[in-house]
Amino acid sequence: MASTKPLISMVQVNDLDYESFITVFGNVIEHCALAAAAVWRHRPYRDVNHLHDYITTFAKALPLEGQEGILRLHPDLAGHLADAGQLTSESTNEQRTAGLDSITADEKQKLKSLNDKYRDKFGFPFVICARQNKKEAILNGLEQRLQNKCELEVKTGLEEVLKICYLRLRDIVECADIDSKL
Repeated sequence: MASTKPLISMVQVNDLDYESFITVFGNVIEHCALAAAAVWRHRPYRDVNHLHDYITTFAKALPLEGQEGILRLHPDLAGHLADAGQLTSESTNEQRTAGLDSITADEKQKLKSLNDKYRDKFGFPFVICARQNKKEAILNGLEQRLQNKCELEVKTGLEEVLKICYLRLRDIVECADIDSKL
């Protein structure tokens, strides 16, 4: 779901000072301003794909524990933070797009149960790019991914984080004449 804020140009992105860059891009990976801080010095960027490539390189270069940490920064889908209205605006919009704001009581209980099993098994929440999925696909994906080993789930979860990141970048920056990575 696109932001209602005006998009900024790549020229404006490249002109941002460090603090402004963190303000603008600090949540492209949920609650992980460190990702923006780590890539700021690589300006100038050619386009959104170039910026995303640096964030991807940063995230994938982290040790397993750091990648798990990125996953732990994400909220449970349709979990207690959503119920309390405490999600970031980005997560709120993403979960709404997937239809998670209008699930039935039975679906909510099933999702909660699966989220709990997933978190108990892996030590981090289930992460999927909600904007590219609907509630049925999310529930099915959660059931299927519960069968994975932890290392595969970290890798899969990180790939989903990077999809989310890319879509969030496209919500911030003008993206004329570039090919989508998704």
